[in-house]
Amino acid sequence: MLNAAQILEKIRTGENSGVDFKEVRIGNDKVTDPRRDDLSDDVAAFANHYGGTIIFGVADKPRQIIGIDPSKITILNRYISEICRDSIVPPVVYFYLDSVQVVDEAGEDKYLVYVEIERSLWLHKSKKGYLYRHGDSNRPMSSEHLLRVGQSRSQARIMPFDEQAVPGTGKDTLQIPFYQRFLKEHVSDSEAEEILIKRRLLVKDDKGDLRASVAGVLMCHNKPDNYLYNSFIQAVCYGGKTKDANYQLDAKDFSGTLDQQIVDAFSFVTRYNKVSARKEVGREEKPQYSMRAVFEALVNAVVHRDYSKHGSKIRLFMFADRLEIYSPGELANMLTVDSLPFNQVTRNEILARLLSEIKLEDSMAGRAGRGYFLERRGEGVGIILRESERLSGKTPVYKLLGEELLLTVYAAEPH
Repeated sequence: MLNAAQILEKIRTGENSGVDFKEVRIGNDKVTDPRRDDLSDDVAAFANHYGGTIIFGVADKPRQIIGIDPSKITILNRYISEICRDSIVPPVVYFYLDSVQVVDEAGEDKYLVYVEIERSLWLHKSKKGYLYRHGDSNRPMSSEHLLRVGQSRSQARIMPFDEQAVPGTGKDTLQIPFYQRFLKEHVSDSEAEEILIKRRLLVKDDKGDLRASVAGVLMCHNKPDNYLYNSFIQAVCYGGKTKDANYQLDAKDFSGTLDQQIVDAFSFVTRYNKVSARKEVGREEKPQYSMRAVFEALVNAVVHRDYSKHGSKIRLFMFADRLEIYSPGELANMLTVDSLPFNQVTRNEILARLLSEIKLEDSMAGRAGRGYFLERRGEGVGIILRESERLSGKTPVYKLLGEELLLTVYAAEPH
């Protein structure tokens, strides 16, 4: 958040690698300048570099405060937000938009709008491709530059993505009831911060500022989707065998901490897991799905998904004859679909470690067949395959569809 004095100082200094000025023209309640494509290039270039501030209502040459009609500020704000969301791929979500009243050189009150753009976790593409800020202008990234930036942001996995600093966060982003689960009892605030840093729930960004890590947000904030777009589980149950809204029985989005998402999705499947029974020698119940296998599948989807895939979410679909779980991201570290039952490779080591420390409640532990969310013995895929085949007679199928992994578990026939 910038005050009037800070804005005036940026105007006095002029445009540079972290500051840009924009004149604004609005006619018939429509922004005609700056143009949508040009502004999307500027926003993406800042997000791809080290962040920056765009001040609206200032002419660059000559440097002059023109101001914005206060009654038009809402229109401009909406225009800027739409560009960040709709004109850049993936959308730029880490920005702060506000207006401020300043006094120009003639002593007149003027209103300006500014947007502060954080350095992003992702690389963003706008109308002119992949750009970065250089001095007071935008330049296209060469192939070498793209590779270098991708590596530094962990998109080439030089550093695990779950250890990356999340822009716009701080220590207070981690909520006490959730991070206390990973601390020793009765520690001071300073000791707590030190432990959170050692456990990589808090990390320093490029500027040395303390931020919540990706793992910290996912495990210690009740709405991680506020910071990491699409970091939730979407579940839908259909009465038929196809995705047809006319036969949709229920649909939920589960967006709490990752362990709570697993619990909620598990409960969703439990609710619609039909159970048949027969009484030949005594009552024998037969569910459609092994809930132990379902639990393993949900944990695997959460732990091994690629959280750098900004536009995707974990999706769970229940049909009359099968259950499907889509998890964003290709298989890690040269794994293949055929080698899944025989190899253990963890994409998100911090998430795996934290989930292995959280105990399941007794009622759920019995159904899941374990005491902790993750026991790290490399048995998950084998359990999914054996338990499901024993029940239905059909082996579950893993399949790579582009850059996501699909698991299909077939429902058992009723008695």
